[in-house]
Amino acid sequence: MTSEPFRVRVTVRGYELDTQGHLNQAVYLQYAEHARWEVLRAAGVGQDALIASGAGPVVLETTVRYLRELRGGDEVDVSCAFEYTPGRKTFRLVQHLVRADGTAAAEVTAVGGLLDLHTRRLVADPQAHLRKLATDPDLLGLS
Repeated sequence: MTSEPFRVRVTVRGYELDTQGHLNQAVYLQYAEHARWEVLRAAGVGQDALIASGAGPVVLETTVRYLRELRGGDEVDVSCAFEYTPGRKTFRLVQHLVRADGTAAAEVTAVGGLLDLHTRRLVADPQAHLRKLATDPDLLGLS
């Protein structure tokens, strides 16, 4: 496993702000989703390859803890780490949104899985499925 979780930097855009001038609550979820797709891409599991394999990622549960506001122009690093439990069809995603100055802005945790696109059921072993596709499985916590 890698020592540091994968991170992607995002700059808060003006049109993402609410009437109080801080990042709209729904956009935190978009940033988390962006980081999840970016870590998959960096690990060699592009969206087209994943779909071609007959599976697609699904989020079954999400929790967001808002810690500090994000404002227009703020740069924020969004991390993404996968946690697996052997024998489970689901996995946990742990994500932190941290401003460039080191201030923690939010924590996002999610329960996800891989949906078999033909049977519409969760893939029995998501770790094996992802490992087979990944060129850098360590990024996905699959050492």
